[in-house]
Amino acid sequence: MLFRSKDVSRIFASKKIALDKVSFSVSKGDFIVIGGSNGSGKSVLMSLIAGLDTPSSGEIILQKGIQAGLVFQDADSQILGESPWEDVSFGAKNCGLKKGELKACVQKALEKTGLEQKKDFPARQMSGGEKRRLAVAGILAMGRDLIIFDEPFANLDWPGVKQVCAILKDLKEEGKSIILLTHEIEKVLALANRFIILDKGKIRFDGKPSE
Repeated sequence: MLFRSKDVSRIFASKKIALDKVSFSVSKGDFIVIGGSNGSGKSVLMSLIAGLDTPSSGEIILQKGIQAGLVFQDADSQILGESPWEDVSFGAKNCGLKKGELKACVQKALEKTGLEQKKDFPARQMSGGEKRRLAVAGILAMGRDLIIFDEPFANLDWPGVKQVCAILKDLKEEGKSIILLTHEIEKVLALANRFIILDKGKIRFDGKPSE
């Protein structure tokens, strides 16, 4: 088990209940799609798993040594470098990688995400799909085994959607553990081994997509 959410609730100062006793676990190699409309609590749950927020009650338990990597809905907000090479290097360097190891790691991450030919391209001028692949490259370079995607198809044209689906398929085949939060489940449900429906802060279904 990589991760477990145990009776997690999140209540804001306004008394709004964003999450209500949410419990589920993630095992190595899981590809979990969490579906739900806007306001269902998906983004709040993502923030809790990634450690950006803390539950009002309940527990978020990560296996020792496991850290979650996060691909935000707004891909631009994750770009910290002028070029893909600089951007991917930033996170890996902060994880303590030294010069020789860093270069090899960044190169491998860009190759895996199909961005090696654009390594020196202005990062903010790339397409939406490329920016999301760049975020994944940064997470791979930091060695994250659990990757969370928040609405990865938001504001993408069809070529961008296809790019993101291709990288998701590759990550699944490599055995990465993925939590993907979306209301556009038809684009990605075929890749999932598990499907969770979140509605008004509660889990209404947790099972196989075929069910």
